[in-house]
Amino acid sequence: MTTIMVVTMIALLLLGFPMMVPLIAAAIIGFYMMFDGFGQMDTLIQQMMAGIRPASLIAVPMFILAADIMTRGQSANRLIDMVMAFIGHIKGGLAVSTAASCTLFGAVSGSTQATVVAVGSPLRPKMLKAGYSDSFTLALIINASDIAFLIPPSIGMIIYGVISGTSIGELFIAGIGPGLLILLMFSAYCVVYAVVKDVPTEARASWKERGMAVQRALWPMGFPVIIVGGIYGGIFSPTEAAAACVLYAVLLEFVVFRALKMQDIYAIAKSTGLITAVVFILVAVGNGFSWIISFAQIPQAILETVGVNEAGPTGVLIAICVSFFIACMFVDPIVVILVLTPIFAPAIAATGLDPVLVGILITLQTAIGSATPPFGCDIFTAIAVFKRPYWDVIKGTPPFIFILILAAVLLIMFPQIALFLRDVAFQ
Repeated sequence: MTTIMVVTMIALLLLGFPMMVPLIAAAIIGFYMMFDGFGQMDTLIQQMMAGIRPASLIAVPMFILAADIMTRGQSANRLIDMVMAFIGHIKGGLAVSTAASCTLFGAVSGSTQATVVAVGSPLRPKMLKAGYSDSFTLALIINASDIAFLIPPSIGMIIYGVISGTSIGELFIAGIGPGLLILLMFSAYCVVYAVVKDVPTEARASWKERGMAVQRALWPMGFPVIIVGGIYGGIFSPTEAAAACVLYAVLLEFVVFRALKMQDIYAIAKSTGLITAVVFILVAVGNGFSWIISFAQIPQAILETVGVNEAGPTGVLIAICVSFFIACMFVDPIVVILVLTPIFAPAIAATGLDPVLVGILITLQTAIGSATPPFGCDIFTAIAVFKRPYWDVIKGTPPFIFILILAAVLLIMFPQIALFLRDVAFQ
C-alpha cells in the first residue's frame, strides 16, 4: 500500500498537479485498500474536517489579514527607515538593515512571502545602487525573510502546534532566540561581504533624523508588543493576539496613517481569502492523509526500518532536520509539516524530546527549505516579484543556507538557545 501511495503522489506531482491533489489521491487510495472500498468514505471526510476544526487555526487568517493590510500600508517602510537610520552608515550597513528589517517585519506578519514583498521591494533597488551584486541581494532577501518563520507570529508554528498538540504560545516565545541568532549570523556575513567587496557605505543619519525615524516607527512597533507582550503577560491567547493585530492594523493604516482607503478593503479581503483557502485546504487534506498513514502504522514501520527509534534523542533530531530540510526543497512547508510531523511523533515521544524544541527545529528546517533549490517556495516568490531568472535568484544562496544549517546544529547542541525564554516565561 505504501509503495502505491508514494508512486501515485510522485506521478501526480510530476504531471504538475498542485500538492493538495497528490495528497488527497494518496489518502483515497490508502483508504480504499484498508477498508476494501468506499463504503465508509465519510470517515475520511470527517478526519479532513477535524483538521480545520481546532480554534487555534483562527489565528492563521487573522495574521494573514494583518500582514496584508501592513504590506499595502506604511508600516513596512517606517520600520525599514528606522533600521536604516541607525545602522545604514556602517560597512555592510545596508545589507544588515535589510536582514534586520526582514526580522522586524517578520515579527509583524509571520509570513515569509509577505516579508519578501514588503522588505525586498523597497530595499533591493537601494542595495543594487549601493554596489551589492544582484545575486547577493536576492539571496539575502529570500533567506532573511525566512526569519519570519521563527519570529512570532509564525504561521508554521501555528500549524505545527495544532498538529502536535504543542502550546502555540510556548512556540512563539521559543522562536525569538533562534531568530535573533540567525539575524546576528547573517549580519556578520553581510559585514564580511561588504569589506571583501569594498561596498561603499551610506551617509550617516543625524540624531535628529534618527529620532524622527524612531517616532515614525513607534506605531508599527506596537505589533510585536501586542503579540509577545500580550501572550507573555497572559493578556491574550495566540488567537486573541491575532485578532488584536488585525484591529491594530486597521486603526493604524486606515485611521492614523491614512495610507489605505475604504475601497482597498475588497482587494485586501480577496487576497486574504484566497491565501487562507489554500492553507485550510492543505491542512484538511494533510490531516486526512496523516490519519490514513497513522491508521496503517506506516510511520512506525518507516522509523523501524531506518532505525530512528534506536538512534537516541540527538539522532532523532538529526533525522528530523534532514527529512524536513530535503522535503521543503520540493514541497510547500505547510504540507511538509502536516505530513512528516505525525511520522516522527512516535520517535519524539519514545525519546522524551521537548516538543517545543522539536517544533523550533522543524520550523527552522522548513524555513531553510523554503529558500533552497530546486523548488523552495520563496525562490519562486522572488522570481515573480523581482522579475529575475531562476539562476540569478539561487546563485547567491549557498552561504546563507550554510549559516542556517549551522544555526540548526547550534540548536541541537545548545537547546537553551530556544528554550531559555520559554522556561522564563512559562515555567
